[in-house]
Amino acid sequence: MRLIINGEPQTTAATTLSQLLAALDYEGEWLATAVNGELVHREDREGHALNDDDRIEILTPMQGG
Repeated sequence: MRLIINGEPQTTAATTLSQLLAALDYEGEWLATAVNGELVHREDREGHALNDDDRIEILTPMQGG
């Protein structure tokens, strides 16, 4: 499947947002995710199906100041 992840085109076998995060080694409850500009809550990621050309944004907190 072709996706745009944080602005970069990528190909993946993941079919749900949860599978994609696991494949990209994102872990923890501190992530914010959006698909095509719509926020996807943590509890909804497992059932959120992905489609070719979806735009995925994965935000993680930054340390420092």
